[in-house]
Amino acid sequence: IFKNNSINVGILPVQVSESFLDKIFKAIEANPATELEVNLPEQKVTILSSGESESFVINGYKKNNLMNGYDDIDYLQAMKEEIKSFAATGVYA
Repeated sequence: IFKNNSINVGILPVQVSESFLDKIFKAIEANPATELEVNLPEQKVTILSSGESESFVINGYKKNNLMNGYDDIDYLQAMKEEIKSFAATGVYA
């Protein structure tokens, strides 16, 4: 529930493996100014100081919405013409 609610309000929750999380914590312990990069298009989290990275999984629909700044209603609004066409013809363009 938390994950979906976060995405719906524009927050990207990222889940990484326990071993990668350990690397993140060790990097922060060594240097509290450690920066992470979360790359949504590539679905990757990187520890900038070491270059170590790990991929994360996200639903394609939710990824598209986050990348375009859409919520569910905005997504439907963006498809307005396609929806009208389908309603008129019964054929998805």
